[in-house]
Amino acid sequence: MSDVIATPAIARVPVAGSADTFPVHRIYCVGRNYVEHAIEMGHTGREAPFFFLKPADAVLPVRAGEVGQMHYPGLTRNLHHEMELVVAIGRGGRHIPAAQALSHVWGYAAGLDMTRRDLQNEMKKQGRPWCIGKGFEESAPIGPIVPADQAPGVLDAVIELRVNGQVRQSSRTSKLIWSVAEVIEHLSSAWTLAPGDLIFTGTPEGVGAVVPGDLLVGRIEGLPELQVRIIE
Repeated sequence: MSDVIATPAIARVPVAGSADTFPVHRIYCVGRNYVEHAIEMGHTGREAPFFFLKPADAVLPVRAGEVGQMHYPGLTRNLHHEMELVVAIGRGGRHIPAAQALSHVWGYAAGLDMTRRDLQNEMKKQGRPWCIGKGFEESAPIGPIVPADQAPGVLDAVIELRVNGQVRQSSRTSKLIWSVAEVIEHLSSAWTLAPGDLIFTGTPEGVGAVVPGDLLVGRIEGLPELQVRIIE
């Protein structure tokens, strides 16, 4: 028995300081996981965490010191940036308690959850799934993954995004409503986590639109910078 088409390529993310790569299985994203972002999106309080997925091939890997190029996607006139701490799962499992969750983490990276906000908002109004706003090609730019033992302070680090040199988002990863450990606990009660999974943990306040020509520079203390240029 053989495949009737060529085997699709596996999305891979560079590993910091190495020629190795991290193969991607699934991409989970946490919605509204910083208080001030929840407020700017019209919500308040510590609601139960909720999740959405992006396809693995939404990954746009960017090596340290390089500038990734993201094509401005079709159908939208309101492409938004969302700067996030990304967790790379190295050991899978189901019903993982928060107290053990960090032992399942292989490493951390800086990432962007790029969003076609106009399409997402329209789907919300109609009560329809908003995959079209989140799960498109190149919608998950990500920098090199740093092994967890080499990023000891990443859970209380400055997270920042500049667009054309101007600060748009600035907060600390410790301000997550649901911590990385709690997110893993909740996620693993709904899905069986697997090695290769990426978790985008949520974005701080300050999300906004970008256009072709803009340079996005994301920074999380202890991790390589993520640089992305929006192109036509």
